[in-house]
Amino acid sequence: MAILNYTTSIACEKTIMEIQKCLVGHGATKIVTDYTGEVPTAVTFCLVLNGNLSAFALPANYSGVLKAMKGDKKVPRRLLTDEQALKVSWRIIKNWVEAQMAIVEAELADVAEVFLPYAITKNGTTLYKEIQSNGIPLLDNQSK
Repeated sequence: MAILNYTTSIACEKTIMEIQKCLVGHGATKIVTDYTGEVPTAVTFCLVLNGNLSAFALPANYSGVLKAMKGDKKVPRRLLTDEQALKVSWRIIKNWVEAQMAIVEAELADVAEVFLPYAITKNGTTLYKEIQSNGIPLLDNQSK
């Protein structure tokens, strides 16, 4: 199966606006697009949790998308560009955000719960990255 959305022609800016609209519709109070040079690399947004503002960051790893596209023989060579990978990465994130919101709307989880791995910690990294780098055990695997 080819990587999702590999044929998209939709500009990153349009997709990012669609993501922002979806997030605002589900309680986001502040949204920022992070850039490296002129390349949009993440959407950072805030939710109010227990009366406190909490930030979350959704990164668009377009280099990983490009690598996956290059490894897929179904993707035409003309689409194997940084620009296309960036468009594809943002469309994938949009699809993922919409799927998470469907889970929220079905009351299977709340907004903060589905985005928890992307919560920004005091160190400025995501919770997932913090756990990954510090090796924090999440479960006590010791027998008693």
